[in-house]
Amino acid sequence: MATYEEVKDVPNHPKKYLFDVRNETELKETGVLPASINIPLPELEKALNLPNEEFTKAYGREKPSPDAVLIFSCKAGGRAARAANLAGTLGYTNAKAYAGSWTEWEAKQAGN
Repeated sequence: MATYEEVKDVPNHPKKYLFDVRNETELKETGVLPASINIPLPELEKALNLPNEEFTKAYGREKPSPDAVLIFSCKAGGRAARAANLAGTLGYTNAKAYAGSWTEWEAKQAGN
């Protein structure tokens, strides 16, 4: 599981990936996590199976290597856990969910 502190520090670690698997309408309602790439959960398997060039073109970042750290976030953690499990089945060995996801992020940011 990824922690709030780890997610907050992602912009300082270019080899880590933060994927927000919420739908675009949810992002518009709430905002986005810094340095996150939005790939809604129903599109995740297709995205992670794209050839490198197509992934880069679609998401503006190189496709992660199988051993890259992938952190998945959603609204409350359920979809993030499913996304991390899916990435694991596709061969990504360091996929993990941010259990608190947007709900925790927003609460901790409001406290700062």
